[in-house]
Amino acid sequence: MTVMFVGYPLWVWLMFFLIVIALLAFDLGVLHKEQREITVSESLKLSAFYIALGLAFGGWIWWYKGADAGMAYLTGYVVEKSLSMDNVFVIALIFSSLAVPRIYQHRVLFWGILGVILMRAVMIGLGAVLVAQYQWVLMVFGAFLVFTGVKMLFADDEHPDIEHNKLYRWLRNHMRFTPTLHGEKFWVRGEAHGLERGWWATPLLLALVLVESADLIFAVDSIPAIFAITQDPFLVYTSNIFAILGLRALYFALAAMVHRFHYLKYALSLVLVFIGVKVALVYLNDIGMVALKVPTPLSLGVTFGLLFAGVLYSLYKTRNDPPAV
Repeated sequence: MTVMFVGYPLWVWLMFFLIVIALLAFDLGVLHKEQREITVSESLKLSAFYIALGLAFGGWIWWYKGADAGMAYLTGYVVEKSLSMDNVFVIALIFSSLAVPRIYQHRVLFWGILGVILMRAVMIGLGAVLVAQYQWVLMVFGAFLVFTGVKMLFADDEHPDIEHNKLYRWLRNHMRFTPTLHGEKFWVRGEAHGLERGWWATPLLLALVLVESADLIFAVDSIPAIFAITQDPFLVYTSNIFAILGLRALYFALAAMVHRFHYLKYALSLVLVFIGVKVALVYLNDIGMVALKVPTPLSLGVTFGLLFAGVLYSLYKTRNDPPAV
Protein backbone atom coordinates (compact mmCIF):
# COMPACT_ATOMS: atom_id res chain seq x y z
CA MET A 1 0.00 0.00 0.00
CA THR A 2 1.42 3.38 -1.02
CA VAL A 3 1.64 5.93 1.80
CA MET A 4 0.23 9.29 0.63
CA PHE A 5 1.14 12.75 1.92
CA VAL A 6 -0.71 15.86 0.70
CA GLY A 7 -1.91 14.11 -2.45
CA TYR A 8 1.41 12.51 -3.42
CA PRO A 9 3.12 9.25 -2.46
CA LEU A 10 5.55 9.71 0.40
CA TRP A 11 8.44 8.53 -1.78
CA VAL A 12 7.89 11.49 -4.13
CA TRP A 13 8.33 13.95 -1.26
CA LEU A 14 11.36 12.04 0.01
CA MET A 15 12.89 12.07 -3.46
CA PHE A 16 12.50 15.86 -3.69
CA PHE A 17 14.04 16.48 -0.26
CA LEU A 18 16.91 14.10 -0.98
CA ILE A 19 17.66 16.05 -4.17
CA VAL A 20 17.67 19.35 -2.24
CA ILE A 21 19.85 17.92 0.56
CA ALA A 22 22.29 16.47 -1.99
CA LEU A 23 22.49 19.85 -3.76
CA LEU A 24 23.19 21.72 -0.54
CA ALA A 25 25.77 19.17 0.56
CA PHE A 26 27.49 19.35 -2.83
CA ASP A 27 27.41 23.16 -2.72
CA LEU A 28 28.90 23.47 0.78
CA GLY A 29 31.01 20.32 0.97
CA VAL A 30 32.53 20.30 -2.50
CA LEU A 31 32.13 23.55 -4.43
CA HIS A 32 32.64 25.89 -1.48
CA LYS A 33 34.47 23.78 1.05
CA GLU A 34 36.84 26.69 1.60
CA GLN A 35 35.79 30.33 1.96
CA ARG A 36 36.49 32.21 -1.25
CA GLU A 37 35.01 34.95 -3.38
CA ILE A 38 32.59 33.70 -6.03
CA THR A 39 33.18 35.15 -9.48
CA VAL A 40 30.48 36.28 -11.89
CA SER A 41 31.49 33.48 -14.28
CA GLU A 42 31.12 30.82 -11.59
CA SER A 43 27.81 32.33 -10.52
CA LEU A 44 26.43 32.10 -14.06
CA LYS A 45 27.62 28.50 -14.52
CA LEU A 46 26.18 27.36 -11.20
CA SER A 47 22.91 29.16 -11.94
CA ALA A 48 22.68 27.45 -15.33
CA PHE A 49 23.15 24.10 -13.55
CA TYR A 50 20.32 24.87 -11.08
CA ILE A 51 18.02 26.09 -13.85
CA ALA A 52 18.67 22.92 -15.85
CA LEU A 53 17.96 20.83 -12.77
CA GLY A 54 14.77 22.76 -11.99
CA LEU A 55 13.54 22.34 -15.56
CA ALA A 56 14.47 18.64 -15.50
CA PHE A 57 12.38 18.20 -12.36
CA GLY A 58 9.52 19.95 -14.17
CA GLY A 59 9.98 17.51 -17.05
CA TRP A 60 9.70 14.62 -14.60
CA ILE A 61 6.48 16.10 -13.17
CA TRP A 62 5.14 16.42 -16.72
CA TRP A 63 5.87 12.72 -17.27
CA TYR A 64 4.61 11.61 -13.83
CA LYS A 65 1.48 13.78 -13.43
CA GLY A 66 0.69 14.92 -16.95
CA ALA A 67 0.94 18.07 -19.07
CA ASP A 68 -1.32 20.23 -16.86
CA ALA A 69 0.80 19.59 -13.76
CA GLY A 70 4.03 20.06 -15.72
CA MET A 71 2.84 23.39 -17.15
CA ALA A 72 1.65 24.56 -13.72
CA TYR A 73 5.05 23.74 -12.20
CA LEU A 74 6.90 25.56 -14.98
CA THR A 75 4.68 28.64 -14.67
CA GLY A 76 5.11 28.68 -10.90
CA TYR A 77 8.87 28.33 -11.35
CA VAL A 78 9.03 31.31 -13.73
CA VAL A 79 6.78 33.44 -11.52
CA GLU A 80 8.77 32.70 -8.36
CA LYS A 81 12.09 33.29 -10.12
CA SER A 82 10.89 36.61 -11.52
CA LEU A 83 9.25 37.94 -8.37
CA SER A 84 12.36 37.07 -6.37
CA MET A 85 14.51 39.27 -8.61
CA ASP A 86 13.73 42.35 -6.53
CA ASN A 87 14.90 40.39 -3.49
CA VAL A 88 18.39 40.38 -5.01
CA PHE A 89 18.45 44.19 -4.87
CA VAL A 90 17.46 44.16 -1.19
CA ILE A 91 20.06 41.50 -0.30
CA ALA A 92 22.73 43.50 -2.12
CA LEU A 93 21.69 46.57 -0.09
CA ILE A 94 21.96 44.59 3.17
CA PHE A 95 25.44 43.32 2.34
CA SER A 96 26.71 46.72 1.24
CA SER A 97 25.20 48.54 4.25
CA LEU A 98 26.80 46.08 6.69
CA ALA A 99 30.08 46.01 4.72
CA VAL A 100 29.98 42.22 4.29
CA PRO A 101 32.79 41.22 1.88
CA ARG A 102 31.87 39.03 -1.09
CA ILE A 103 34.00 36.23 0.34
CA TYR A 104 31.53 35.79 3.23
CA GLN A 105 28.28 36.48 1.36
CA HIS A 106 27.92 32.90 0.13
CA ARG A 107 27.93 31.64 3.73
CA VAL A 108 25.02 33.94 4.61
CA LEU A 109 23.09 32.92 1.50
CA PHE A 110 23.73 29.22 2.10
CA TRP A 111 22.41 29.22 5.65
CA GLY A 112 19.65 31.55 4.56
CA ILE A 113 18.34 28.99 2.09
CA LEU A 114 17.89 26.47 4.91
CA GLY A 115 15.62 28.94 6.67
CA VAL A 116 13.74 29.56 3.43
CA ILE A 117 13.08 25.83 2.93
CA LEU A 118 11.47 25.57 6.36
CA MET A 119 9.70 28.94 6.24
CA ARG A 120 8.17 28.35 2.81
CA ALA A 121 6.97 24.89 3.88
CA VAL A 122 5.04 26.40 6.79
CA MET A 123 3.61 29.29 4.75
CA ILE A 124 2.60 27.11 1.79
CA GLY A 125 1.09 24.55 4.16
CA LEU A 126 -1.03 27.24 5.82
CA GLY A 127 -1.99 28.67 2.44
CA ALA A 128 -3.07 25.26 1.16
CA VAL A 129 -5.23 24.67 4.23
CA LEU A 130 -6.86 28.10 3.90
CA VAL A 131 -7.59 27.64 0.19
CA ALA A 132 -8.97 24.14 0.75
CA GLN A 133 -11.24 25.27 3.61
CA TYR A 134 -12.18 28.73 2.40
CA GLN A 135 -12.18 29.22 -1.36
CA TRP A 136 -12.92 32.92 -0.95
CA VAL A 137 -9.34 33.32 0.29
CA LEU A 138 -8.38 33.26 -3.39
CA MET A 139 -10.21 36.59 -3.79
CA VAL A 140 -8.15 37.99 -0.91
CA PHE A 141 -4.96 36.73 -2.54
CA GLY A 142 -5.98 38.30 -5.85
CA ALA A 143 -6.85 41.68 -4.34
CA PHE A 144 -3.60 41.70 -2.39
CA LEU A 145 -1.53 40.96 -5.51
CA VAL A 146 -3.27 43.68 -7.52
CA PHE A 147 -2.73 46.17 -4.68
CA THR A 148 0.95 45.18 -4.38
CA GLY A 149 1.45 45.43 -8.14
CA VAL A 150 -0.09 48.90 -8.34
CA LYS A 151 1.89 50.02 -5.30
CA MET A 152 5.13 48.75 -6.87
CA LEU A 153 4.29 50.53 -10.14
CA PHE A 154 4.13 53.94 -8.46
CA ALA A 155 6.61 53.38 -5.64
CA ASP A 156 9.85 55.29 -5.31
CA ASP A 157 12.69 53.51 -7.10
CA GLU A 158 15.01 53.87 -4.13
CA HIS A 159 15.06 51.17 -1.47
CA PRO A 160 14.91 52.58 2.08
CA ASP A 161 18.14 52.95 4.03
CA ILE A 162 18.85 50.00 6.28
CA GLU A 163 19.16 52.35 9.27
CA HIS A 164 15.39 52.94 8.97
CA ASN A 165 14.60 49.21 9.05
CA LYS A 166 12.58 48.47 12.21
CA LEU A 167 13.98 44.95 12.61
CA TYR A 168 17.52 46.27 12.20
CA ARG A 169 16.96 48.89 14.93
CA TRP A 170 15.31 46.34 17.24
CA LEU A 171 18.17 43.87 16.87
CA ARG A 172 20.74 46.61 17.46
CA ASN A 173 18.93 47.64 20.65
CA HIS A 174 18.36 44.15 22.05
CA MET A 175 21.46 42.16 21.06
CA ARG A 176 25.20 42.58 21.54
CA PHE A 177 27.04 42.88 18.24
CA THR A 178 30.78 43.02 17.75
CA PRO A 179 32.02 46.23 16.09
CA THR A 180 33.58 44.31 13.21
CA LEU A 181 33.33 40.99 11.41
CA HIS A 182 35.21 37.97 12.75
CA GLY A 183 35.77 35.98 9.61
CA GLU A 184 32.91 33.60 8.79
CA LYS A 185 31.69 33.36 12.40
CA PHE A 186 28.17 34.28 13.42
CA TRP A 187 28.99 34.21 17.18
CA VAL A 188 32.18 34.82 19.16
CA ARG A 189 33.18 34.82 22.82
CA GLY A 190 33.60 38.40 23.99
CA GLU A 191 36.53 37.76 26.35
CA ALA A 192 38.58 36.42 23.42
CA HIS A 193 38.27 39.73 21.58
CA GLY A 194 38.59 42.36 24.29
CA LEU A 195 34.84 42.61 24.92
CA GLU A 196 32.61 41.76 27.89
CA ARG A 197 32.29 38.10 28.83
CA GLY A 198 29.69 35.99 27.08
CA TRP A 199 28.56 35.39 23.56
CA TRP A 200 28.47 38.26 21.06
CA ALA A 201 26.76 38.21 17.67
CA THR A 202 28.76 39.42 14.69
CA PRO A 203 27.48 41.65 11.85
CA LEU A 204 27.39 38.48 9.73
CA LEU A 205 24.56 37.12 11.91
CA LEU A 206 22.77 40.46 11.59
CA ALA A 207 23.04 40.14 7.80
CA LEU A 208 21.62 36.59 7.95
CA VAL A 209 18.60 37.66 10.02
CA LEU A 210 17.89 40.60 7.71
CA VAL A 211 18.20 38.40 4.61
CA GLU A 212 15.75 35.91 6.14
CA SER A 213 13.30 38.72 6.95
CA ALA A 214 13.55 39.95 3.35
CA ASP A 215 12.72 36.42 2.16
CA LEU A 216 9.69 36.38 4.45
CA ILE A 217 8.42 39.68 3.05
CA PHE A 218 8.83 38.57 -0.57
CA ALA A 219 7.19 35.22 0.17
CA VAL A 220 4.02 37.13 1.08
CA ASP A 221 3.85 38.23 -2.58
CA SER A 222 5.14 35.16 -4.37
CA ILE A 223 3.20 32.41 -2.58
CA PRO A 224 -0.28 33.85 -3.30
CA ALA A 225 0.88 34.39 -6.88
CA ILE A 226 1.70 30.71 -7.34
CA PHE A 227 -1.56 29.65 -5.67
CA ALA A 228 -3.21 31.59 -8.51
CA ILE A 229 -1.61 29.14 -10.93
CA THR A 230 -2.17 25.91 -9.00
CA GLN A 231 -3.54 24.92 -5.61
CA ASP A 232 -1.42 21.76 -5.56
CA PRO A 233 0.91 22.22 -2.51
CA PHE A 234 3.58 19.94 -3.98
CA LEU A 235 3.82 21.95 -7.20
CA VAL A 236 3.75 25.24 -5.30
CA TYR A 237 6.49 24.16 -2.88
CA THR A 238 8.83 22.43 -5.33
CA SER A 239 8.67 25.26 -7.90
CA ASN A 240 9.35 27.74 -5.07
CA ILE A 241 12.40 25.92 -3.74
CA PHE A 242 14.00 25.15 -7.11
CA ALA A 243 13.56 28.77 -8.21
CA ILE A 244 15.09 30.10 -4.99
CA LEU A 245 18.02 27.66 -5.14
CA GLY A 246 18.82 28.88 -8.63
CA LEU A 247 18.37 32.53 -7.75
CA ARG A 248 20.82 32.30 -4.86
CA ALA A 249 23.35 30.80 -7.27
CA LEU A 250 22.71 33.68 -9.68
CA TYR A 251 22.97 36.33 -6.95
CA PHE A 252 26.67 37.11 -7.44
CA ALA A 253 26.14 37.78 -11.14
CA LEU A 254 22.97 39.82 -10.64
CA ALA A 255 24.43 41.84 -7.76
CA ALA A 256 27.23 43.00 -10.04
CA MET A 257 24.76 44.38 -12.58
CA VAL A 258 21.65 45.39 -10.61
CA HIS A 259 21.91 48.86 -12.11
CA ARG A 260 21.14 47.35 -15.54
CA PHE A 261 17.67 46.17 -14.40
CA HIS A 262 16.36 49.53 -13.29
CA TYR A 263 13.08 49.22 -15.25
CA LEU A 264 12.35 45.59 -14.45
CA LYS A 265 10.14 46.57 -11.52
CA TYR A 266 7.49 47.86 -13.95
CA ALA A 267 7.30 44.45 -15.62
CA LEU A 268 7.13 42.77 -12.21
CA SER A 269 4.31 45.06 -11.12
CA LEU A 270 2.30 44.17 -14.24
CA VAL A 271 2.94 40.48 -13.59
CA LEU A 272 1.52 40.87 -10.07
CA VAL A 273 -1.59 42.66 -11.36
CA PHE A 274 -2.12 40.05 -14.09
CA ILE A 275 -1.77 37.14 -11.65
CA GLY A 276 -3.97 38.92 -9.11
CA VAL A 277 -6.76 39.15 -11.69
CA LYS A 278 -6.19 35.50 -12.64
CA VAL A 279 -6.49 34.26 -9.05
CA ALA A 280 -9.72 36.20 -8.58
CA LEU A 281 -11.10 34.65 -11.77
CA VAL A 282 -10.25 31.18 -10.42
CA TYR A 283 -12.61 31.75 -7.48
CA LEU A 284 -15.33 33.49 -9.50
CA ASN A 285 -15.23 30.68 -12.05
CA ASP A 286 -15.48 28.03 -9.31
CA ILE A 287 -18.62 29.60 -7.82
CA GLY A 288 -20.21 30.11 -11.25
CA MET A 289 -20.21 33.92 -11.30
CA VAL A 290 -18.07 34.09 -14.47
CA ALA A 291 -17.24 31.62 -17.20
CA LEU A 292 -13.82 33.11 -17.94
CA LYS A 293 -10.72 31.17 -17.00
CA VAL A 294 -7.11 32.02 -17.89
CA PRO A 295 -5.37 28.85 -19.19
CA THR A 296 -2.03 28.01 -17.61
CA PRO A 297 -0.14 28.17 -20.95
CA LEU A 298 -1.49 31.71 -21.44
CA SER A 299 -0.39 32.65 -17.91
CA LEU A 300 3.10 31.38 -18.66
CA GLY A 301 3.22 33.21 -21.98
CA VAL A 302 2.04 36.54 -20.56
CA THR A 303 4.37 36.29 -17.55
CA PHE A 304 7.39 35.39 -19.64
CA GLY A 305 6.55 38.03 -22.25
CA LEU A 306 6.26 40.83 -19.69
CA LEU A 307 9.51 39.87 -17.99
CA PHE A 308 11.38 39.46 -21.27
CA ALA A 309 10.19 42.89 -22.41
CA GLY A 310 11.16 44.39 -19.03
CA VAL A 311 14.68 42.94 -19.20
CA LEU A 312 15.24 44.04 -22.80
CA TYR A 313 13.93 47.56 -22.12
CA SER A 314 16.10 47.87 -19.00
CA LEU A 315 19.22 46.74 -20.84
CA TYR A 316 18.47 49.15 -23.68
CA LYS A 317 17.79 52.16 -21.46
CA THR A 318 20.89 51.57 -19.31
CA ARG A 319 23.26 50.62 -22.13
CA ASN A 320 25.33 53.81 -21.63
CA ASP A 321 25.19 53.87 -17.84
CA PRO A 322 28.54 53.61 -16.03
CA PRO A 323 29.22 50.33 -14.18
CA ALA A 324 28.07 50.15 -10.57
CA VAL A 325 30.85 50.74 -8.07
